[in-house]
Amino acid sequence: MEILLSLSIALLAGLGLSRVTKIWNLPAVTAYLVAGILIGPFCLGRLGIPGLGFTSAENVSSFSIISEVALGFIALAMGNEFRISDLKKTGKKAVVVAIFQALMATLLVDAAMIGLHFVIPDVLPLSAAITLGAVASATAPAATLMIVKQYKSSGPVTSMLLPVVALDDVVGLVLFAVSFGIAKALEHGTVDVFSVIVNPLVEVVVSLLLGGVLGWLFHFTERFFHSRSKRLSISVCFTFLAVALSMLEFKIGPVTVGFSSLLVCMVLGTVFCNLCDFSEELMDRLDRWTGPLMVLFFVLSGAGLDIAVFGSWKVVVIGVVFILARSFGKILGSGVSSKMMKCEPTVQKYLGITLLPQAGVALGMSLTAMSLGPSGMVVRNISLFAVLIYELAGPLMTKIALDKAGEISEKDIAPRKKALEEAKKAKKK
Repeated sequence: MEILLSLSIALLAGLGLSRVTKIWNLPAVTAYLVAGILIGPFCLGRLGIPGLGFTSAENVSSFSIISEVALGFIALAMGNEFRISDLKKTGKKAVVVAIFQALMATLLVDAAMIGLHFVIPDVLPLSAAITLGAVASATAPAATLMIVKQYKSSGPVTSMLLPVVALDDVVGLVLFAVSFGIAKALEHGTVDVFSVIVNPLVEVVVSLLLGGVLGWLFHFTERFFHSRSKRLSISVCFTFLAVALSMLEFKIGPVTVGFSSLLVCMVLGTVFCNLCDFSEELMDRLDRWTGPLMVLFFVLSGAGLDIAVFGSWKVVVIGVVFILARSFGKILGSGVSSKMMKCEPTVQKYLGITLLPQAGVALGMSLTAMSLGPSGMVVRNISLFAVLIYELAGPLMTKIALDKAGEISEKDIAPRKKALEEAKKAKKK
C-alpha cells in the first residue's frame, strides 16, 4: 500500500505543479523536479509518515528501478533520432561537436579545480579535482528530450542537439574512465592499465554489440505481430530486456565486462528505427505510454536531490566555480566546433546553452567516485550541488535557447502566454 500511495502522490504532485508553472511559461520538467523536492525527505518527507511523500534518501532509492527503466526508454527515444537519412546531413558534424564540447568542458573544469586545489588543498584533493573534470562532460538526455517533446521544437539546433546529447554520454564515459583511473593512481600510487584504458573500451564495445543484437531481434520479433497493442507490448518488453541485461557484470581474467544501459538502449533504438519502416509511428505510441513513467522519473530525481549540500560554504564555493567553468566550456566548445564545421548560425549561438542540463549520468559517475574515499565524497557533494542547480535552471535555459533560435512554434507558446495574461487580469480585479 505504501508503495502505491507514494507513487500516486508523486504523480499528483508533479502533474499538479505543472499546471501552476504553466502560468509562468516554465517547462514541465522544472515543475516535476520542484514537486519532487517538496514531497522529498527535506520537506513533506520530514513528517515521517510512510506513503506520504518520501521519508528518506533510502526510501527514494528504493524506487530506483523506475529511474532505470525510464532512462532506458529515454535512451531508446534518443537512438530513434539516429536515422541514416538524417545522419548523412548531421552525422560528422554531431560527432565533432559532441567530442569537442565534452573535452572543452573537461579541460576548463580540470584547470579551475586544480587551481582551487592549490588554494584549498585540505578541502579539494587533486584526485577529486581531476575526477570532477570528467564529471563535467556529462549532460542530461532526459531533461533535454522532455523539453524537445513538450514544445515540439524542430530546426537546425534541435536536429544537432539530440545526436550530440546521445554521443556525449559515450565521450563522457571514456573521459571519466581515464580521469578516474588517474585519480585512483594518485590515491593509491599505482596505475591500473585495465581500469584506465581496457575496461572503459570494453564497456563501450560490448554495449554497442548488445544493443545491436537486441535491435535486430526487436525488428525480427515485431514482424510476427500486427496489432498496435501487441507491437507496443513487444517494444516495452525489449526495453525492459535491454535494461535488465545492462545490469550484468562479470570478469574475464583481469578485464571487467560491464554494460552501459544508456548505450545499449540507444543502439537498440538506432538499429530498430533503421530496419523497421513503421518505427516512427511505434515510437509515437510508446511516448504516450511512457508519459506517467517520465513524470515519476523526474519527481523521483527531484526527491533525490540533497538540499543539505548547501550547508557547507566550501562546497558552495567549489560548486559555483564548477558550474561556471563547465557552462563556459560547454558553450565555448559547442560554439567553436559548430563554427568550425560550418553549422547554421543559430546552432553556433544557441547549441551550447541547450547542453547545460546535468543529472543521472553525472550522479552515476560521482557514485563510482565514492570508492576514492574522502576524495570521492568531495566529488559526490560537488556533483550533487551542480545537479541541483542545473536540473532546476537547465530545462528553462534549454527552452529559452530553442525559443530564441525560432524552433518553438508560436502555437505552442500562445496558450501559455494567454494563461499568464488571464492570471494578471484576475490579480488586478
